[in-house]
Amino acid sequence: MQQAAAGGAHDPRERASHEDDAFMRSPGARTLRVLSELLQPRFRLEQRGIRDTIVFFGSSRAPAPPVEGDRADHSTLAVAYDAARELSRRLTLWGRSEGRQFLVVSGAGPGIMEAVNRGAADAGGESIGFGIDIASQGTNRYVSPDLAFRFHYFFTRKFWFVYNAKAFVYFPGGFGTFDELFEVLTLAQTGKLHKRIGIVLFGATFWKTVIDFDALEAQGVISAEDRALVRITDDVDEAERWLKAFLEENYGSPLLNGLPFDV
Repeated sequence: MQQAAAGGAHDPRERASHEDDAFMRSPGARTLRVLSELLQPRFRLEQRGIRDTIVFFGSSRAPAPPVEGDRADHSTLAVAYDAARELSRRLTLWGRSEGRQFLVVSGAGPGIMEAVNRGAADAGGESIGFGIDIASQGTNRYVSPDLAFRFHYFFTRKFWFVYNAKAFVYFPGGFGTFDELFEVLTLAQTGKLHKRIGIVLFGATFWKTVIDFDALEAQGVISAEDRALVRITDDVDEAERWLKAFLEENYGSPLLNGLPFDV
């Protein structure tokens, strides 16, 4: 009979399939990796009882304020960073009141994403970061450590942005922000979400410049009902009021109602 390996290690021939790193990283195990990115976040979030979120998107290039002194930069992205941070702070405070279990979510990276997690930290609350494996983005230091997630596949990350979301806030951003915006608008327009969601576009000048909703409606490619899916504002107070009113009207108080839904 073969002796056990030194130090009590298992014979490699007795290793379970899921413990075979070479196999798990191979093209043949891609389906398993995809399933793990769908199931592991659900397991972790359900352990914490998290079912209601507000998801923020925006440019990773938005600059953080200086460590000391007032911000001298008043560019579109600098203003967006400060507004995202403040709106996140307010919503986190509100989400913690009256026994609500309600968290803000970002893509875990720099820029607007950092501002969102930072705002939640300013309020003494937790926040979620759904990160992605790309060279330019690590996880920002304001994401709550036990609510930091890392995805390899964009589509599994997108699923988790949407699954628990009751509202979305979009700040000025580039291709990634547009991708997330139009995907959510399409899901809402086609009724695939099986729930009502609130959508705020923050930064009126930016959004009205880069997306001509009037032209889209005039050309007959969207309807007046489609346009009503979004709320455009430049004001943190207005965004806060609208989001609170929408969520209380559609999801009650407290917001955590435990009702299942499909995406």
